[in-house]
Amino acid sequence: MAGKFRAVFSAAMRRPKPFTIMAGLLALAAVSACNTGSVLSLQPAVDVGSQTAAVPQYTGMQQLVPSNSYMTQAAYPRMDEPMSPVEQMPASETDCRQQLKRLDVAYTDLAPIHEGQCGIDYPVKVSAIGSIQMKPAATLTCDMAATFAGWTKNELVPSARWRYFSGVRTIHQGSSYSCRKIAGEGVLSEHGKGNALDVMSIELNNGDDIDVRKPGLFAFRTRGFLNNVRADGCQYFTTVLGPGYNYDHRNHFHFDIKNRKNGYRACR
Repeated sequence: MAGKFRAVFSAAMRRPKPFTIMAGLLALAAVSACNTGSVLSLQPAVDVGSQTAAVPQYTGMQQLVPSNSYMTQAAYPRMDEPMSPVEQMPASETDCRQQLKRLDVAYTDLAPIHEGQCGIDYPVKVSAIGSIQMKPAATLTCDMAATFAGWTKNELVPSARWRYFSGVRTIHQGSSYSCRKIAGEGVLSEHGKGNALDVMSIELNNGDDIDVRKPGLFAFRTRGFLNNVRADGCQYFTTVLGPGYNYDHRNHFHFDIKNRKNGYRACR
């Protein structure tokens, strides 16, 4: 009798109790809720948050000089966003875009850019002026784009035809909109407002690629062409700086439409 009692007691102890089963299920659910992987398949968890610590976050204003603009694009990539179809432009911006169309400028409207002190309320991205390609495409205010297009058509192209008997194929620019200060001054650059463009070289239809850097002693035609570029630019832009002005501008022409008192222009 005692042996039969011990057998019944042992079988009862081996059966899982309802309370024990329920506790185990609750523990499993708690572990699953804290893990993005599958508990049953043993998949590892991954970070599904909005930010990953391994990706650096770049903030603040760049301290690069204009001649380092290609490094700016590589180190601080920025994705352009198209303008919202419901965005309402002021009349001045609408009129300016009509002027771009008259000048045969190929452009795209972008979403407003706001980066601290820098930004453009109604930016355009210019990819071509007539048959002349802009490489890479330049992000500018509409006013700067229209001014540059007018200068290109009325001054740059005729000068190239007169000096080289050729049209212009491509304008290679080194920096358009870029949030940075003027090197050594701590003042916001016109690039940070979208009002400036740096021209590195001018490629002609005949295959000549005219580098803006100061030409050699006997490069009379190139020197004359670049002198025309600088002088004619002063009729359109409020600032024209290039090789010979300082070391930072040794390899490009800087054009901008900075608004100064009394209509002062800086052409150097």
